[in-house]
Amino acid sequence: MKLNFFKYHGTGNDFILIDSRKKKIIKEHSFFKKLCDRHFGIGADGIIFIQNDSTSDFYMQYHNSDGKESTMCGNGGRCAIFFAKKLGIIPNNNQEENKTYFRAIDGYHYGSIIKNNKNNNNNFVSLSLLNVKKNEIEIHPKHIFLNTGSPHHIIFVKNVNKIDVYKEGRKIRFQNPYLKKGVNVNFVEILENNILQIRTYERGVENETLSCGTGITASVISAYKMNKISYMKKIIVKTLGGNLWVSLQETKNEYKNINLTGPVQFIFEGFIEIK
Repeated sequence: MKLNFFKYHGTGNDFILIDSRKKKIIKEHSFFKKLCDRHFGIGADGIIFIQNDSTSDFYMQYHNSDGKESTMCGNGGRCAIFFAKKLGIIPNNNQEENKTYFRAIDGYHYGSIIKNNKNNNNNFVSLSLLNVKKNEIEIHPKHIFLNTGSPHHIIFVKNVNKIDVYKEGRKIRFQNPYLKKGVNVNFVEILENNILQIRTYERGVENETLSCGTGITASVISAYKMNKISYMKKIIVKTLGGNLWVSLQETKNEYKNINLTGPVQFIFEGFIEIK
């Protein structure tokens, strides 16, 4: 059986996307891990399956590159939105903005595609993330912990480019209290004009990735919480794979209307034989 797949990336965070609305791909975690292998497979940070959903436009099922189904992926969600347009789930019309409403493992999300007239292959995609309650943000002497669809450990540093992200991130990812489920580790530097520069060690990938959407969002919220940045409508975030921005609103008890926006690019389409 030939499996048709598509490859996309959001600021360097790359994914294999598969349309499984007609037939679900039921395989062991080792099979998905092999597909993500950069030497013996297609190569990706994760796999996303687009499935039918009775209560929304589609369901996004996400697996990390270790093959295991994981929590919400921000850049993966943005790529899923763009892929949904290709599949016709989002009408391909001439509107300036195409919108969708879909479900992931953590709940429902809104998404929109903002057309780029200069290059239709590289559009800006915006994804809404779930509200974050202030009383669920853990402030520790040397780090902040919060969940933005995935769990994140935030450390503010003076020079993020000097950090050995693999070594330091891996050390934290496997320590207590994260030993059982693991955590994503974000090293954050505050630049001038409320700009953040972030590098992330991702669990499941078990390495530094070029960008992490939920980590970017968690880092911006943490910076607000600790008064390291002032309120602006859009916060620019620099990653190794490119720039994104985060917008949100703060209320007495929570952060809401959280949106992650940035470019998404189609890389290639292919087929792989599966048994």
